[in-house]
Amino acid sequence: MLTQIVRPMVRTQIRLLAGSHATRPVLVKTIAQWLGFLGVEAKVTQLAANAHQIQVSLTVGKPDACDGNDWEKILQHLRCDASEKSDLQAIAGFTAKQQSQLQRLLAYVIQVGNPEESLDWSAIEPQLQTMGFEASLIAGIGAALKVPQSLDLLMETLEDDVAAVALPKAVSIALLDRKVTPSEDRALSALIAAL
Repeated sequence: MLTQIVRPMVRTQIRLLAGSHATRPVLVKTIAQWLGFLGVEAKVTQLAANAHQIQVSLTVGKPDACDGNDWEKILQHLRCDASEKSDLQAIAGFTAKQQSQLQRLLAYVIQVGNPEESLDWSAIEPQLQTMGFEASLIAGIGAALKVPQSLDLLMETLEDDVAAVALPKAVSIALLDRKVTPSEDRALSALIAAL
């Protein structure tokens, strides 16, 4: 569902950019507009073309859905934290129960992404490695794939810290085949709701 909405919009914007003689202002406006769809107030502060990439710097305001106290905590953490805490550090700080929840959630997304096909771990494992998943997380996902997972049961005790780490990873898994199945969409929507 998500890709059916977003991809045509992206293709249209790309065609507009390719045909525009004012590419820079159109791209700046497009980036701010796309983030605006997510409720994020963003301003492009720098835009440059470098080799085969576009480099963008942003200033981001408090998202509409963000509580004022949460926003202040985020800003405080960014001011105090000289080195950013990565997903790997966050996962390392998880309890065994939280790590299991994360592994089982990601296994569920993999399972529902290919409901008619038997899962080929030898094909899945390298994809997870390419996506930067830690070895212990990959091993846990592999173990969780051996048992059918239930989204409803997984969501019952899901903590928001686990949901926050799981969501971007689940999106990456769902988009591996460049389409989002209804079951994957349901899982992603449940993770968003858990946040």
